[in-house]
Amino acid sequence: MNILVLNGSPAGENSITLQTVEYIKSRFPEENFRVIHPGQRIRAMEKKFEECEQALNEADLLLFCYPVYTFLIPAQLHRFIELIKERGVKLAGKYATQISTSKHFFDVTAHSFIQENCDDLGLKYIRGLSADMEDLLTETGRKQAVDFFRFIRWNMQEGLREPVCAAQTAASPDAPVVRPGEPKAKRKPGVAVVVADLTGDTDGRLAAMIERFRNTFALETKLVDLAAFPFAGGCLGCFNCAADGKCIYKDGFDDYLRNNIQTADAIVYAFTVKDHSMGYRFKLYDDRQFCNGHRTVTMGKPVGYLVKGDLRREPNVSLLLRSRAEVGGNFLAGIAQSEINAEEEIDGLAKTLFYAMEQHYQPPADFYGVGGMKIFRDLIYQMQGMMKADHKFYKKNGFYNDYPQKHKGKIAAMYLVGGMMTNKKLKKKIGGKMTEGMLMPYKAALKKADKNKE
Repeated sequence: MNILVLNGSPAGENSITLQTVEYIKSRFPEENFRVIHPGQRIRAMEKKFEECEQALNEADLLLFCYPVYTFLIPAQLHRFIELIKERGVKLAGKYATQISTSKHFFDVTAHSFIQENCDDLGLKYIRGLSADMEDLLTETGRKQAVDFFRFIRWNMQEGLREPVCAAQTAASPDAPVVRPGEPKAKRKPGVAVVVADLTGDTDGRLAAMIERFRNTFALETKLVDLAAFPFAGGCLGCFNCAADGKCIYKDGFDDYLRNNIQTADAIVYAFTVKDHSMGYRFKLYDDRQFCNGHRTVTMGKPVGYLVKGDLRREPNVSLLLRSRAEVGGNFLAGIAQSEINAEEEIDGLAKTLFYAMEQHYQPPADFYGVGGMKIFRDLIYQMQGMMKADHKFYKKNGFYNDYPQKHKGKIAAMYLVGGMMTNKKLKKKIGGKMTEGMLMPYKAALKKADKNKE
């Protein structure tokens, strides 16, 4: 496979993001990687684009590689995308994905920007990797990079892609009929639970979507219909459950939740879009999960959604579903909606969910996951005297370990670098070698990883 890496970093070969690509390259020697540097050579490319166009035409997969700059990609890479469009380069049908590094501040808007432009160009976009700047220095981060590339190859082999974004797709006047699909023989182990709100599904379209998913999914499934549970009422915000997780209501929902839903290996939520949300019954279900406090008790379990309705017209609901998964530490395997390519999207969700369960695929969290958990982390730390169950969970899972004041060595090192940068003679001597120095720990980590591989 010919992979064209579009390095958007102005640092060129000294890009930290590019080191992740180099690590992936070392682990997949059978693939042909080619790197061009629009981030460093954009002025030259504006004058002479023929070599870039040839590289684009020869590629099977475009890999956008960049550091997140001010909510988006670097301006140089932005200009490169403009050049592709201005020159009319034909890329329709090729695959594309992306790798970014940042501290997760609005990495989501940068990734959305790339996806939308891939849609403009007719590329088949596969969800990218949003890594922390220091992920490659850790064993977990290196594993996530390898798992990501395996996921990309699997998507290409299966012919899967992310749905085209809302801005690029015309609305469909009539929703397609969803057929049940051929039932698959179920494999073990692994169980996915479908949590559904079938209230008001008078035309049976949501039920048909659920039936197709359950038929085509390779593992066992069970259905939990929220309409059948006798909720005594909505969450009262009374904090009765704060210490031991026991709800003040006696309807048994807390035990039902833990025994019938959270014991599954994956969760698929099915609902009808109503009043710009998932509807009252689903919100009732979500609110009553406060018996789990702010504990991500299902983290690591992949999730998916079956949605009756047109999410292209509901960007806030789409954002809610994505954020819900990220903050929960769940890989979002897909969102299948009834309005466009329903059967294809349901089958794709079934395949991707199975892959995530079988391969234990868990990419790093993005801005929503990282930012959301830090807010909860700070809240629980302050309220640990009351939120005892939450505090115990956070402590056990190391959620307090990334408090910046705990990293005294790094703070001291930054004081040293800051002092060097204020010394005019030393600063002049260092010159443009700052980016080379920043790469030193990455080079050392990769060298150690190669040695361990041997």
